Amino acid sequence: MKKRIAIALPAVLLMIGVAFFLIQNTFRFDEREIRIETPEGAMTGVLAMPKDREKPAGVIVFVHGDGPTNAAYDDAYKPLWEAFADEGYASLSLNKRGIGGSEGSWLEQSMEDRARDTEYAVQWAREQPDLDPDRIGLWGASQAGWVMPKVARDEPELRFAILVAPAVDWIKQGQYNTRAEMKRAGASTGQIEEAERRDAAVLELLQAGASYETYMKKAGERESSSISRERWTFIRRNFEEDSADELAYFKQPVHLVLGGRDLNVDSDDTENVYRAKIPKRLLTVTRLPDADHSMLKRRLSESDALTALTAVFMPRELFDDGYLSDMRTFLRTMDKGIPEKRAGQEKR
Repeated sequence: MKKRIAIALPAVLLMIGVAFFLIQNTFRFDEREIRIETPEGAMTGVLAMPKDREKPAGVIVFVHGDGPTNAAYDDAYKPLWEAFADEGYASLSLNKRGIGGSEGSWLEQSMEDRARDTEYAVQWAREQPDLDPDRIGLWGASQAGWVMPKVARDEPELRFAILVAPAVDWIKQGQYNTRAEMKRAGASTGQIEEAERRDAAVLELLQAGASYETYMKKAGERESSSISRERWTFIRRNFEEDSADELAYFKQPVHLVLGGRDLNVDSDDTENVYRAKIPKRLLTVTRLPDADHSMLKRRLSESDALTALTAVFMPRELFDDGYLSDMRTFLRTMDKGIPEKRAGQEKR
């Protein structure tokens, strides 16, 4: 009997593990692949629809941050899609160009190009019979901060915009990021100053319009891991981005979400700029003191291995406790059509 139990126990544990995995990775929305034809080539993506809907759903168009991002952000978006679906909103997210069947290359794009791609998604959504054309909003993170104001300029009928840790000034952001990451790593003042001198040398090359060959000759040799030719071209095309003046294009409610432990974006500076440029009646701000740039929980942001395991086995546990609930509350406010005070972390 003991032998049979010993043999059966691993199988039972495996079945429990599989069941747990399936439960954790089964989400409350219906997902379908989409394809949008554009003059610059087709774009592919995902539409995540609320279940059991009785009327056309609102839709939130996703605007990615930096990097070769696929529509689901390697499934990290799915907890957000589920939260939005629970509030009656579909999520529309495209693969960046050159990713997942979308034609072209994201590394060859300007922020204006990225805004145009987002507008294609908005226009496509308006034509779908199961989506409400009067309830189309944007969600975006990080680099999306340079894209979304341009979309608001061209699409004034958008219902709202949610910006998570958005960038403002490309150059200042890079300088902040260098200092913040080195300080966290325990670098000395001298080491930080040396890194800043290297960054300043690269900035001079960018401002001079230097070729990749010049960069490799003058800067790349000193770098432990120099960037690729394609990345250099992308940076050279976009490094002067500064969204400060473009924030005035927002004519709809803007919800700003910032992390207190963000090493990529200076949350204080971002909040100050948004408050200076967007009318008070349109702007709400949430600060999540323990969240990082990706809104991860503190213990996860300090361990890549733990983050990876959580993403696989408990994806709903990735984000700061206040993150999803805050955005859900904001969506309810939008549907009511009236402003209201929202409970949560450091509302301002």
